[in-house]
Amino acid sequence: MILLWLITLIVTFIFMEFVAWFSHKYIMHGFLWSWHKDHHIKNHKSWFERNDLFFLFYALISSGFVILWGEANFWFGLPIALGIFIYGLTYFIVHDIFIHQRFKMFRNVNNKYAKGIRRAHKIHHKNINKENGESFGMLWVPLKYFK
Repeated sequence: MILLWLITLIVTFIFMEFVAWFSHKYIMHGFLWSWHKDHHIKNHKSWFERNDLFFLFYALISSGFVILWGEANFWFGLPIALGIFIYGLTYFIVHDIFIHQRFKMFRNVNNKYAKGIRRAHKIHHKNINKENGESFGMLWVPLKYFK
């Protein structure tokens, strides 16, 4: 039972990388570009960005699975919720803290994987427009960025 629980959590975490890629490419750079564009064009005066609203959306989805687990006795609800939460926490650490330095931590991390992720994200941000972007993933990026 515990093994099935852990597998569900891990599969959810891995699946969330696809969800992040898909929503970044087709939603953030699609019909909700109005929320995401301030992340590409730094013309706002607040530390917060409209782009941060996406965090709330995924937090609500994760919370919904906790409710399903507790109220509807949906056994898989808790490991799914935790998988989404752990991915969100990882995303926050990698994207907001490590890459964008919203908090001044992890500045000296300097290994091949870290360089590849930073390079891919930098290429993504070179394009400040809604269209013609590349590298929409976060933890898994194409191998060309590791060269």
